[in-house]
Formats: sequence, structure tokens, C-alpha cells
Amino acid sequence: MFEPVKIAPSILSADFMNLGRDIALIESAGAGYVHVDVMDGHFVPNLTMGVPVVKQLKKATSLPLDVHLMISNPLEQLPWFLDAGADSVTVHAEALDADGLARAVASIRAAGAKAAVSLKPRTAAGVLAPVIADVDMVLVMSVEPGFSGQGYIEGSEDKVARVVALARSVGASPLVQVDGGIGVATAPLVAAAGADVLVCGNAVFAAEDPARAVADVAAAADEARLSALATAGKEA
Repeated sequence: MFEPVKIAPSILSADFMNLGRDIALIESAGAGYVHVDVMDGHFVPNLTMGVPVVKQLKKATSLPLDVHLMISNPLEQLPWFLDAGADSVTVHAEALDADGLARAVASIRAAGAKAAVSLKPRTAAGVLAPVIADVDMVLVMSVEPGFSGQGYIEGSEDKVARVVALARSVGASPLVQVDGGIGVATAPLVAAAGADVLVCGNAVFAAEDPARAVADVAAAADEARLSALATAGKEA
């Protein structure tokens, strides 16, 4: 069944001197989430925002806050972001062992938030096997995490397809999100492979008309998704 792709603009690319304005803009443009990139300068080579920003965002928008933790110690910091109002929290598989990953997912869901796990470009989809039936979303990184404005890594759509296949093999259907170099040209690639949520940074906030950019990326993704579903239906 067709479900429209949702756009999750990353505020890492927004104007922090006018963040309230930019949040209101993407909300009125029909974005599905506000994507919040939290980087600790250790797990990734950059330092961004933290709990105080999430708390203020919660007051400023009705959109779900999609908090992506690119940090080395997610188990210790999860309660902070959950208490701050995160609606969805993503932890990295590379930051935790299998037991820690399961604990993180359980903690997020116990707090009433959506639990997601992210994979770096070189991390195999199979790492998700122990938790794939328990997560609400999987985030496939199509760039190396740490900086905005990077180019899409060719072939990332293949990992999206592998994640979808892994989930289906156990009867699960988490949302699949993709982050990194996503715009009008690359959105169709990942949408056709099964992506449900697209994180866009510069493609939205650096555009001359950010609201139009949200609509254009969503339209390109939906067209590819419909085409892929039609093809799959003919082959079934």
C-alpha cells in the first residue's frame, strides 16, 4: 500500500539566529518531522546541540522531534533527551554492543518515544538482526555522520533495500529513514528502495524557497515510490 514519503528537515542546516522562523517555515511547508542532530565531538568529529535546544524546540513546534544521537554514551544520555521532549530517538549501532543496543531500544520505548537505530555507511544491515523486530525506525546514513552538506554515497539505496528485506524476513515493518545528500536527484533512489522518511539539510534550508524544496523532494520521492510499487505488483 502506498504511503507518502515524509520529509525531516535537519536543523543543523538552519539559520540558528532565526531558528524559530525556520521551524515555522518547514512546519507550514508540510514537513513530517524536525530532525535534530546531536553530535558530541567524540563519536563524530563535530559538536552541535544538546538538551537545552531540544527543550526549546518542544515549545516551538507541534512537529515530532526526531533526535539523532551521534554520541559515544547513549545509554547515559538517553534519559536527558527523553525528559526534554524527544518524540523519536535514534542511537547508533556502532556506539553499543548487542546488549546495550537492546537496552537502549527498550528504554526509549518504555519512555513512550519511538526507538530508532542508525547505521554508518560501512556498517552491515545484518547488525540490526537482534533488534529489527523491536525498533520503530532504522536510519541508514548515506554519508559519514558528522557534517552537513556532504554528497550522497552512491549505492546507499542498496542498503535501504537490505534493511527492508531484513525487516520483512521477521515480519517487522519499521520506518526506514535515510540521511545524507538527499535532494530531488537522490530522493527517488532511496524511496524506490523502500525509504519512508528523508532527512534533508542543505537541500531545504539552503534553497531559495525552502518550502518549495520540501514539496519538490517529497514529490520526487513519491513518484519513484509509486513506480516501484507498480513494478513490484506486476512482477508478483
